[in-house]
Amino acid sequence: MAVNITSIKTSSNGAWQGDNPLDFAFPLLILQTILILAVSRSLAFLLKPLRQPKVIAEIVGGILLGPSAFGRNHHYMHRVFPKWSAPILESVASIGLLFFLFLVGLELDLSSIRRSGSRAFGIAAAGITLPFVCGIGVAFVLRSTVAGEDQVGYGQFIVFMGVALSITAFPVLARILAELKLLTTRVGETAMAAAAFNDVAAWILLALAVALAGDGVPVVSVWVMLSGLGFVGFMMLAVRPAMRWVAGRCSSEHDAVDEAYICLTLAGVMASGFLTDLIGIHAIFGAFVFGLTIPKGGAFAERLMERIEDFVSGLLLPLYFASSGLKTDVASIRGGKSWGLLALVITTACAGKILGTFAVAMMYMIPAREALVLGLLMNTKGLVELIVLNIGKEKKVLNDETFAILVLMALFTTFITTPTVMLIYKPARHGSSSAASSSHSGTPRHELRMLACLHGPGNVPSLITLVESIRSTKISQLKLFVMHLVELTERSSSIIMVQRARKNGFPFFNRRRGGRWHDRLSGAFQAYSQLGRVKVRPTTAISALATMHEDICHVAETKRVAVIILPFHKQYWGDESVENVGHGWRGVNQRVLKHAPCSVGLLVDRGLGQASRPNPSQRVCIVFFGGPDDREALELGGRMAEHPAVKVTVVRFVEREEADGGSKAVTLRPSPSKSPEQNYSFSTAVMNRQKEEVKISQPSIFSRDRSNGLEKVASSNVTEGVVAMGRSGDYDLMVVGKGRFPSAMVAEIADRQAEHAELGPIGDVLASDRNGVVSSVLVIQQHDVAHAEEVPVVKVVDSGGGGGGSSSAAAAGEMGGSVV
Repeated sequence: MAVNITSIKTSSNGAWQGDNPLDFAFPLLILQTILILAVSRSLAFLLKPLRQPKVIAEIVGGILLGPSAFGRNHHYMHRVFPKWSAPILESVASIGLLFFLFLVGLELDLSSIRRSGSRAFGIAAAGITLPFVCGIGVAFVLRSTVAGEDQVGYGQFIVFMGVALSITAFPVLARILAELKLLTTRVGETAMAAAAFNDVAAWILLALAVALAGDGVPVVSVWVMLSGLGFVGFMMLAVRPAMRWVAGRCSSEHDAVDEAYICLTLAGVMASGFLTDLIGIHAIFGAFVFGLTIPKGGAFAERLMERIEDFVSGLLLPLYFASSGLKTDVASIRGGKSWGLLALVITTACAGKILGTFAVAMMYMIPAREALVLGLLMNTKGLVELIVLNIGKEKKVLNDETFAILVLMALFTTFITTPTVMLIYKPARHGSSSAASSSHSGTPRHELRMLACLHGPGNVPSLITLVESIRSTKISQLKLFVMHLVELTERSSSIIMVQRARKNGFPFFNRRRGGRWHDRLSGAFQAYSQLGRVKVRPTTAISALATMHEDICHVAETKRVAVIILPFHKQYWGDESVENVGHGWRGVNQRVLKHAPCSVGLLVDRGLGQASRPNPSQRVCIVFFGGPDDREALELGGRMAEHPAVKVTVVRFVEREEADGGSKAVTLRPSPSKSPEQNYSFSTAVMNRQKEEVKISQPSIFSRDRSNGLEKVASSNVTEGVVAMGRSGDYDLMVVGKGRFPSAMVAEIADRQAEHAELGPIGDVLASDRNGVVSSVLVIQQHDVAHAEEVPVVKVVDSGGGGGGSSSAAAAGEMGGSVV
């Protein structure tokens, strides 16, 4: 039944008064939005293992909700997606599209495109020209085969087909490259630069296509194009300087970004869209050009992204993709001829893009495999493709069958990109598994290499203080790699961080020897590197948390570092408050501990390096029970003892014989059924206890002057003795081994309920916020391939045992400038 849209009301009076909410615009829009988000998010979750971009799930979700699948039920279609609701849904979706294209313009740095060089320009030109020419050939076939297309203007149809086949989706490509960890490789850099050129060319071609899709009067098309050029000139010459002034007023030098400027900019997006729509191009073109006028990389651009990105990308943009799917009726592709046309379009699109890019890449002496991967990456379709197709459908250039064929082509070409690239190409990861296993191996004796990771500015003081205490003044230099860990999320701003960073490593390293580092975090370490014999190299790793450990371990292996320092996922402040960066970061630490090619230190920061304490020297305590991890901690303490401003105390816990011999023997047995999250895990390797005793009994391993050492008796409960030292405030930092080969004393607490199992029993006790410990804690795990396998255990007590008791004593020696 026909519905007069002017009679549709916004909201209902409610079911109690006899109104059906689905007969009213706003309640129906809410239901449609919920349905679209639920289906697209579910599909995104299902496609995540295939590493598919979110746009695939959103388009497929729209196709499922539309006439191709669920819409075959006419009652559902007339109730949930009636024809009168389409303009309302599309209007709301278009607002989201308008602001998303503003964000795309905000991301695109024209100056970086100019610096990309002739290689990226040549690849982009070939990737556009050959598919465009192929699109003209396909247009001949479609025009003579698909019913109704011969009624459309010849020039309009050719331009739309050429543009549809030649576009590369810049945002979608960036997401795919980031997911595959190719963004900072040579292939990724070239693909991004070429895609940026392609994006600019696509907008020019889109404006041309829209101008030609008018009433077919050549004079009108010319006026539209001239007006469009005038609009771009006005925006670049008049609006851009004004926005540069606004961005300057909102820079980090000012306390806050004025809300008036934010509102003015958002209104400017709408006004720019209105002007280009008035000209006759399309509103989104104006929003995109306005985004280009905003200065890149400042506080103003970041604030705009924060305000717009989540709401637009998470809520409104899926509506646009879904509305495209709702218009796609796969059933309109009927018969062998139509499916043959679909195969022809897909083959032509892929061949034109891949072969054109491949040929030019080979001319630029790029290896064949990388050239092929470039062609596959440049074949990615996405948002701009759908915009072209939707405009073509609105202008009656594309009918239902042609529209469905081109949407399916865009889906297929994007879907195959990730799996084919993964199949063909993986970035080379040189380096053997025999990387440094301790602070004495893997690097020349004159240099110790360390990789310090951080989440943000809050980690900088503690890491600099720790590095300074390790900096030797006698034996060897320290080379420090500082890695800023940034989570790659679905927000496009995390991609922007990658684009603006230097892309010459994996992850990328800043190779500038002089000048100013633009990143504040690396700048802090740059200033510190001037203080002593410390070479500092800053780096950034931007990955999903699930794969962040791969970046860390890869750099540790290729740079042959001896130890990785990781920040604990909790940071404690002086007022007993706790900052938790998230459970996901705890998982990163756990995976690094498991897969690291070198020793690892987990730093639990309780204000290490803060200037509140009047004594400038650092007081460090090495807690020693025995075993490889404790020996590694002791080696680190020996290096610290060489620093004139660091006072090191070694506290060795030893078993004391009971007079009555009535001790209990403790045995630990593997218990794989226990959860490693809630129980401590210990190495399954067999350790030679006699050899270990020889190693720790050497006189030089503790302080040479034991007569001046501190001697105290620990309680029978080893936990109390360790916690008492942490509570005393006598030490700024306590260094302990993870204890994967526990002594008899540590074995007593092996079945204790773990709060942070990755720290080991002693480290967990000291890191807990329930024990009142005020010292920072560094937990050391020594690297040894033979010790890698760990399992939870169950404690078995033999009450009839004889030998050493469970009570313990502590012997300590102080170290200042002597060798440990």
